[in-house]
Amino acid sequence: MAVVTGSSVLRRTPAQARSRERVERILDAASRIVAEAGVEALTTRSVAAASGVPVASLYQYFSDRDAILLALVERDTAEMDEQVRADLGALEVLSVTTLVETTMRAYVKVYTRRPDFVEIWLRGRTNAAVHEFGRQHNRRTATELRELAVAAGLATEQLLPAAAELAVEIGDRVFQLAYERDPRGDAFVIEEGIAMVTAYLRGYATPAGLEGVRR
Repeated sequence: MAVVTGSSVLRRTPAQARSRERVERILDAASRIVAEAGVEALTTRSVAAASGVPVASLYQYFSDRDAILLALVERDTAEMDEQVRADLGALEVLSVTTLVETTMRAYVKVYTRRPDFVEIWLRGRTNAAVHEFGRQHNRRTATELRELAVAAGLATEQLLPAAAELAVEIGDRVFQLAYERDPRGDAFVIEEGIAMVTAYLRGYATPAGLEGVRR
């Protein structure tokens, strides 16, 4: 089983453009398989066949099926993080409400573009390696968002790291429920989830965090 030990789950990082293109081709093929047939259909042989890459060459980059799954998750979470940063950076008014709503809606944008991410991240977390990666990512997300909220004067120091992590985990669970049966996401569950996480974090908000700070 593959284990997350750093910033990349690749067996070796490709240095040449041709090798990087081959890795992307492998991941794109894996993404299509997951989106069309589910996580269980993903095998090293099915990915090799779909990507046109010999199995022996695939093993140069990925040790097993789990390593491919983790590489897909890593790629998609990087896209998610970038979407969050871009959307938060475009906000004219920062508040606890806009911080939560913008972050969670950024996630929805990525889930819409990446159906494989929905299958692996929201439905495939019975995989131990993916589950652990998810927990690590949630912790990093909670740390970054808490630091932003406190530095911007939106939240008090009483917003402990554990409370921020709890809020992120609740939001994560909301999305798991929203996409459990509907590949487009249950709009009611998403909206109620945003309201729930917002209400929880407003309990730690400063007056400025409640009213909003114009940038």
